[in-house]
Amino acid sequence: MKRILTTAVAAVLMLSGCSWIDSWGKDDEIDAPAELVEFESTLTVGKAWSVKVGSGLDKAGRQLWPAYSSGVLYAADYKGLLTAIDASNGRKQWEVKTDLQFTGGPGISENLLLMGTQDGEVYAFDASTGGQLWSATVTSEVLAAPAEADGIVVVRSIDGRVFGLDADTGRRLWIHDHAVPLLTLRGNAPPLLRAGVAFIGYDGGQVVALRIDDGSLMWEQTLVTTEGRTELERLSDIDGQLVFVASDLLVSSYKNRLASLAADSGRLLWFKDVSSASGVAVSRVNLAVSDKDGNLWMLDRRNGAESWKHAQLLRRGLTRPVFYGSFVVVGDAEGYLHWINISDGQFAARADVGGKGFSGPPLVVGNALFALTKSGELVAYKAGAALNQ
Repeated sequence: MKRILTTAVAAVLMLSGCSWIDSWGKDDEIDAPAELVEFESTLTVGKAWSVKVGSGLDKAGRQLWPAYSSGVLYAADYKGLLTAIDASNGRKQWEVKTDLQFTGGPGISENLLLMGTQDGEVYAFDASTGGQLWSATVTSEVLAAPAEADGIVVVRSIDGRVFGLDADTGRRLWIHDHAVPLLTLRGNAPPLLRAGVAFIGYDGGQVVALRIDDGSLMWEQTLVTTEGRTELERLSDIDGQLVFVASDLLVSSYKNRLASLAADSGRLLWFKDVSSASGVAVSRVNLAVSDKDGNLWMLDRRNGAESWKHAQLLRRGLTRPVFYGSFVVVGDAEGYLHWINISDGQFAARADVGGKGFSGPPLVVGNALFALTKSGELVAYKAGAALNQ
């Protein structure tokens, strides 16, 4: 996930007319990660399997996160390798080498595997074989995994445009254009598709709802303004996972705003001053979010009330948290996975995965937790009673 430079903008690059900040930059003294504290484990965690899936990530901030469908995990590396893996045992089902510079994906829908590239292309592959089905061109780099619903593939490119493509052919059906600030964090929130609507988070702090069938705008809500004396202070990116639950849309912004919106209108229901570019996770009434400083919060999703705040992982570059049974799990930039009790916010277990940290948040399917490292190792963990299953 992404963290902004706090001492200087040392890695600002020009890309498609916009500047972006490499969020992994750190000052060794000022931004030194908190030392890991010792604790007595209350949960047994074990590695079920691991498998190498290519060369992993480079330093260009690609959003290549594993995806799951029907017992199969799909993963990609930055050199264009696609891999399908049996989630139960880690055995590769197929592997396809391409010459593509993947930057976003995989997105998965039934038998369609979707990838975005650095060159502003979208590719659809057969999920059962890895064979290419079609390709389409959009206007700039695709960092967020494309998504499909109702026969339409929705793609967000970094220049602010959203495209609707025919899922069978890749033919462009519609386009929605939206301005983005000149300076942003590098990354985009994946499109969230629900009940005929595509929810999109923008770098200027807005959330929009588009009709999937024709791309028409249903509503737009500004979650946070881009006010500030400097461009750094004005960073308001909504780059993390949006969550739809009941009739609410849960959204986080880098500029100190976590909020719940009415999904049908965008009306603000509640907000809390928490800054996060990684997005939120929800399980029943619990909402978990890791903020830009490395605090982990547990809130009531219905009203934003705080259950607890875990402050022992500061400056460790936390991923978006995920729920795993009675625990919430978060990865850090040094390659550790941390299991934390939902009830009291205390450490329960820790695993050292290594691999230069993680490509994105862990993925939980049933009683298994999967994580892809930046070096390209996909690992599966089980905990507690699940170890014997």
